[in-house]
Amino acid sequence: MAAPDFWNNQEKARQVVADLKGLKAVLRPLEEVLKGGDDLAALMEMAQEDDDLATEVPGELERIGQAVDALETKALLSGPLDANAALLTINARDGGTDANDWAEMLLRMYLNWAKENDYQTEVLDRQDNEEAGINSATVAVRGPMAYGYLKGESGMHRLVRISPFNSEGKRQTSFAAVDVSPEVSEQCDIEIRDEDVEEQVFRASGPGGQHVNKTSSAVRLIHHPTGIAVACQSERSQHKNRTTALKMLRARLARIEEEKREAEQAAKYNQMPKVGFGSQIRNYFLHPDQRVKDARTGHAETSFHNVLDGHIQEFLDAYLRYRAGKQ
Repeated sequence: MAAPDFWNNQEKARQVVADLKGLKAVLRPLEEVLKGGDDLAALMEMAQEDDDLATEVPGELERIGQAVDALETKALLSGPLDANAALLTINARDGGTDANDWAEMLLRMYLNWAKENDYQTEVLDRQDNEEAGINSATVAVRGPMAYGYLKGESGMHRLVRISPFNSEGKRQTSFAAVDVSPEVSEQCDIEIRDEDVEEQVFRASGPGGQHVNKTSSAVRLIHHPTGIAVACQSERSQHKNRTTALKMLRARLARIEEEKREAEQAAKYNQMPKVGFGSQIRNYFLHPDQRVKDARTGHAETSFHNVLDGHIQEFLDAYLRYRAGKQ
């Protein structure tokens, strides 16, 4: 990074900076635990002669134990793409307007989680619903181990509540699908043939000023061999949107390859992979009581609003431990 020409290649330079952040995210906590172990040994030695110091030992043991647990969880992020940034897509499913509102609630939840953990986010595509909420949205989450933490969120998220859109106050069940792919560089071994991709251009929707709605700057790419469709309308330039859409397509194809590897690995243990687009992975209840429960790990929280405010790290960690146990 100290080289004079380091920033000549912007994309490569950003990747190096991201790699450095990822390494520091592992090394710094490890160094702190090692130092804490040395300090604890010195504290215990002095505590043999000082009763006041002896009272500090249990608290220090607890602190170091929690730090070691966190490191052990982080060590589970060992997949080939776990260190990458994540492209997270949310689509409203069954439930009408409630599902559109639910999809936007999930988008806010993930953005809050990212902010709390110092991840950078960029909304690449957002399709607002005319009545409320969103039809779909794609957001890039960039930071150390973003994909490793978020990939377990792929699947169907189910909400049960008294519908604010129903004048009779009836209970409504709505669904939103989450799909998470790793953001990969152009140098990765993912081949995209021009003849396999259909490109469509359209006018961007939503906020963004007069220019957005007057030019066909938004781009949609359809990959015919897989049926994958991606869209981007975050930039005014059609060329920039096309470049971003290609990155999104490459990410989706990379995830398919990773799922193939995971399926082969799971087959060795006579089990099916637990992650998959379309599987119901988590239930969120606002009625009759407030709770959120993961259908795979059994982890549950009793504060619905706390979870929707972005406090989902316990769910992410529980899934990592669950996967490790299954292997």
